Formats: sequence, C-alpha cells, structure tokens
Amino acid sequence: MIWTVELASYLIDAPWPATRNELIEYVDRIGAPLELLENLKELEDTDEIIYEGIEDLWPDYPTDEDFFYFDDDEYS
Repeated sequence: MIWTVELASYLIDAPWPATRNELIEYVDRIGAPLELLENLKELEDTDEIIYEGIEDLWPDYPTDEDFFYFDDDEYS
C-alpha cells in the first residue's frame, strides 16, 4: 500500500468516521484514482473497524506543521 499526498487529498471530504466499505463506496462514487481504491481494498475487511480520519489509514500523513517550519527564535 503506497500513500501519496495526492491520493490522500481525495479523502479530505470523506464521510468520517467511516468503515472500509464506506470509504471504498465514497472513492468509487467520486471517481478517485484506481490506486486509492486499491489501497483501501488492502485494508482489513471488517465493519468493526471505524476510521476517524486519514491519519488512521496513513499514520505518517503530513500535516501543515510538516510543511511550514517557523522558529520564532530565528526571526527575533
């Protein structure tokens, strides 16, 4: 399973919290790339697991803090 920021961006408006099957239906409905659908199909097939957000699927999901580094001491 390979995640990219581009693939993850399709899940920003997903109906969180969601099960694997709900995410697959959502991705199929919006016409997201096949790679994203394949990533979701690789998840454990159970309706007992509820994903609260993209971080549950991709623990290393980059946040704004990863892209914007501001050290206040540097500019003082």
